[in-house]
Amino acid sequence: MSKNFFNKESFFIRQFQSKLIGDDGAIIDNNKIVVGDAFFENVHFKRDWLTLEEIAYKSVSVNISDIYAMNAMPQYGILTVAIPNYFNKNDLIKLASGFQQAQKDFNFEIIGGDTIANNKLDISLTVIGKLMGKALKRDGLKHGDFLAYTGVLGTSARDLRNLFHGWNISKKSVFIKPKLQIKFIKKSAHFLTAGLDISDGLYSELSHLSKMSKIGIKIFNKFNKKIGCSGEEYQLLFGVKANNLKKVTALGKAVGTKITVIGRASRGKLFINRCKPHHF
Repeated sequence: MSKNFFNKESFFIRQFQSKLIGDDGAIIDNNKIVVGDAFFENVHFKRDWLTLEEIAYKSVSVNISDIYAMNAMPQYGILTVAIPNYFNKNDLIKLASGFQQAQKDFNFEIIGGDTIANNKLDISLTVIGKLMGKALKRDGLKHGDFLAYTGVLGTSARDLRNLFHGWNISKKSVFIKPKLQIKFIKKSAHFLTAGLDISDGLYSELSHLSKMSKIGIKIFNKFNKKIGCSGEEYQLLFGVKANNLKKVTALGKAVGTKITVIGRASRGKLFINRCKPHHF
């Protein structure tokens, strides 16, 4: 872990003063969620790692993860694609097929956007969703709340390392197709005090929760760096009051979602992420 680094992403975001910035998405008109993510070749993926269908599908998944994490359902998408000059009709059909399958699976509609020529494949997507109830935000964590996450962490970073070594990974890998936890969120959101998706790594998301909620976090057991710093997991990190913990754990079991309790909100220093930033 690096103790001293300049986080360019955080610094840049701080240049904008909108009160809507800070969560997985912006809440507008009380019940709408707007999220946006980029998915760029040689930054988020290499062409020989994923098929064009998989690239398109994952670029949608990472946006839908933000929508789900705030307890919302996607409705519309605005898509911008920078298309390599060497793409032929068959390439375009394959790429479009991935977006079409994602529209079907996540039940939303791409309603516009832009296309430009480029020397590599870059995708940017904005998704608009509608809240299913109360929004899951990063500032709701209170003293005494337990902290937990869904699923299993660390496999995305492991498979990414394997890809860099030139090794094959399973087509079922969450690095290729994230496993989003909408069933759990639908059933449990009412009982959760805070939440966000684990896209930049567990330690990074814990620091976001701590900062936004202005409260310290006590971790029960230290995590292996490969788990604490693993990005692109797209599981849900959440807070829950002590009297609802058993209920939420049971709801997870009912929908086949593993719940791991890792700590508790406490009075004290804010949690500091000491992992190297993924973006720069």
